[in-house]
Amino acid sequence: MNPLSSPLLTDHYQLMMLESYLEQDMQETAVFELFVRKLPPGRNFMIAAGLEQTLDFLENLKFSPEELTWLAPHFGDSLIAYLEQFRFTGDVHAMPEGTLFFPDEPVLRVTAPLPQAQLVESRIMNLMHFETLIASKAARCVLVAPDKLLVDFGVRRAHGAEAGLLAARASYLAGFSGTATVLAGAMYQIPLFGTVAHSYIQVHEDETTAFEHFARSHPDNVILLIDTYDTEAGAAKVVVLARKLSQDGISVKGVRLDSGDLGMHARCVRQILDEGGLEKATIFASGNLDEYRLHKLLSSGAPVDGFGIGTALDVSSDAPSLDCAYKLQEYAGKPRRKRSEGKATWPGRKQVYRKYASADGCMAGDVVALAEDDFHEGEPLIVPVMEAGRRIGENIPLDEMRRRTLASYARLPMPLATLEAAPAYPVEISTSLRTLAKQLDEGSGASGRQT
Repeated sequence: MNPLSSPLLTDHYQLMMLESYLEQDMQETAVFELFVRKLPPGRNFMIAAGLEQTLDFLENLKFSPEELTWLAPHFGDSLIAYLEQFRFTGDVHAMPEGTLFFPDEPVLRVTAPLPQAQLVESRIMNLMHFETLIASKAARCVLVAPDKLLVDFGVRRAHGAEAGLLAARASYLAGFSGTATVLAGAMYQIPLFGTVAHSYIQVHEDETTAFEHFARSHPDNVILLIDTYDTEAGAAKVVVLARKLSQDGISVKGVRLDSGDLGMHARCVRQILDEGGLEKATIFASGNLDEYRLHKLLSSGAPVDGFGIGTALDVSSDAPSLDCAYKLQEYAGKPRRKRSEGKATWPGRKQVYRKYASADGCMAGDVVALAEDDFHEGEPLIVPVMEAGRRIGENIPLDEMRRRTLASYARLPMPLATLEAAPAYPVEISTSLRTLAKQLDEGSGASGRQT
């Protein structure tokens, strides 16, 4: 069995509930919505991501004979017979990937027979949560360094292989320039970037020989790692070597710094390169970077042209999780509302409408309303993406999603585009939605009546 596509990649209680639903013949249409309850500290917005992988999962979901054999001793024959024929036949509505969103706004809605809608919860949350988390972290780097080369360097410290791949995808969606993860390039057509490790320099008898060997092996991509021994001395050796390489038509494209005081070293190296006639050679920096260190470096005027960002991005180190939920909002045609303390939900199928300021076109506020409301203000953000278990329309290329994401940053109100905590973006709950919730709370609807 393939562990990443297996329907067994779920919580045990999903199958336990399924067995009970089937015994009670509870298979009418259910509506679940995925949303985030609150922003992590320091975040001003989030970016929806992971929809492509979610739709792949739903479209291909089925139980193999091997999986059914494994389940058989743990569950009754009726459930095994049901799972043998299992396919997802529901509808999905969602915000397109790259959409900026805020707490209490549904980013995905599943409408399907109850057993189907319930079973898919764990994997949908797993996929949408992680890519949204990483894309939202990457967006902060892009906003801090909008004109810089930004490369995902994090696969080696990601929490598993799938996490490394999806982090590369999510960061590219959010506006990164590319990744160092080769398989992500093959799977998602993300541009690849890479130089050498310090071990490459160390296995050579001297630094200059290492530089020259690499340059002659990769004459179109001569970016040299110069901090293995002495950063400024390494830069001086690059200047000397560049004159020799130029005689063979090879030019030094740039240098990479990976340790020490990156700002100070970048200024010293820039001066050495410029004085040596390498004014066009770029400086690329890496080494425990995140959006805060990027901001500090660039604010200080450090002459760095690009950054490799690894661990802090791929594990979202300052905010490693989102308070997200996948909750039942309707069953058998009746709205449902959870009223647990601190975790109450807004009932019914919903739409999110975004309003823009007439003066500058920036986002001015969102309204969460019932999907059936005839609401004319603002742009509806949730669109149909799957019908009867099959995608609607053609797949949108990742490059197109990335372009749309980058364009959306220009419509962020300025306080939200900084690293500082900003006043909360206005998200209004419509009057009709509040009224419905009140009716359920007062017991005027069957699902609101306490027993």
